[in-house]
Amino acid sequence: MSEITGQSALRAGATAVVNESYSFACMRCGYGWEQSYEIEHHTDGNGHEFVMYVADGRIVPSPLNRPTCQHCDGHVVRILRPGRVASARDAAHRDRRVPAAGPVEAPWDPEGQAPLP
Repeated sequence: MSEITGQSALRAGATAVVNESYSFACMRCGYGWEQSYEIEHHTDGNGHEFVMYVADGRIVPSPLNRPTCQHCDGHVVRILRPGRVASARDAAHRDRRVPAAGPVEAPWDPEGQAPLP
């Protein structure tokens, strides 16, 4: 899930960059998506460490603090390990072989005279 990249990937002032990927599932509308982030570790002028999340070349808020659904703007979003949304989509589109149903039998009355309603 985490991977530290080489110094060439560092933005100005970053001491390290870690790559993280997450899957997200909205509990409001059911939308699912995946996103990868570069997490840049920095130190401010007072020596305090902080991180910046970068997705698709843009600085974004941490996906772990109140994530927002890209489809409905809902905030009830479940964060999952990477690959979960893709594997669910693959399973949904996979052909499933189901055996054909046999003849349906109606229940008979105790004397075996006629089917019960």
